[in-house]
Amino acid sequence: MRAGYCIFILLVSLTLLGIVDVCNAGKLSYKFYKRTCPRAEQIVKEIIQNRTQSNPSMGARLIRMQFHDCFGCDASVLLDTVNNSTAEKEAIPNSSLSGFDVIDDIKTAIERVCPKVVSCADILALAARDAVSAPFSKPLWDVQLGRRDGMVSLATETNGNLPSPFANFTSLIQLFNRKGLDVNDLVVLSGAHTIGVAHCATFSSRLYNFTGKGDADPSLDPTYAEALRKQCPNPASPTITVEMDPTSSLSFDNHYYYILLQKKGLFGSDAALLTNRNSGKIVTRLQRSRSSFFPAFAKSVKKMGAIEVLTGNAGEVRQNCRVVNP
Repeated sequence: MRAGYCIFILLVSLTLLGIVDVCNAGKLSYKFYKRTCPRAEQIVKEIIQNRTQSNPSMGARLIRMQFHDCFGCDASVLLDTVNNSTAEKEAIPNSSLSGFDVIDDIKTAIERVCPKVVSCADILALAARDAVSAPFSKPLWDVQLGRRDGMVSLATETNGNLPSPFANFTSLIQLFNRKGLDVNDLVVLSGAHTIGVAHCATFSSRLYNFTGKGDADPSLDPTYAEALRKQCPNPASPTITVEMDPTSSLSFDNHYYYILLQKKGLFGSDAALLTNRNSGKIVTRLQRSRSSFFPAFAKSVKKMGAIEVLTGNAGEVRQNCRVVNP
């Protein structure tokens, strides 16, 4: 009894000093770092504002990185390969990710102020939000915090855990359902394809010999397919990229749904959204109302950001986002 009482007093004391936040232990919270690192969000915002001014594509890069990490949001995608253990970032779906240097800069700045407190997983979630929101001069969604960092990163674990650009609707919805997401989340989160670019290899199979007869994917607008062939010769060059949302690849909005209904979705997985009645209805609804897209995205990205998170005493708070703590 006396030992338990002493532990209780110790926890109360540490909480009052801001060393331990008992109320937030083991769960995500919008104010997780209010006591332990109150400047964390501002530091992220300032660095992201600086980076997006010189690189408007930063939003696309970081939201994609978060997506690829958040089918298990533990910052494992940030870890470098160690010895013979090939890390996630070197898996084929992740090999074109970029923006790791930005996360490094943010982590370094935060460690100077609040060492060993703010996780890399939370930094990535905040950075992605702030980079996409930068042109709007206000945050487009709130970010819950309190994630811990994973200690394992294996390229093999990306297999079957990331949506493929070649996937059909059945494969997509099965993967999303396994992660606790539904058809609405699938369509809404696909809307992030309104910003950014893609390498030719991720869609060139739709342009050349789609059915083995030298033809293009019939679900792709023929004029658009011809324009894409001019940009992406066969075989696909690993150095050529194409806008995912033609003429609007730097604007985060609902324009993606317009092009989708025009049969100009770049990936097979984009076109797949029109092969299901329910998802097709959601595409039409989001296309008709720009104002409904933003709150819908905010809700779905919040759900995504809580997938398989580590909290409490699980994982660790890395001091360097590229390596586990010694």
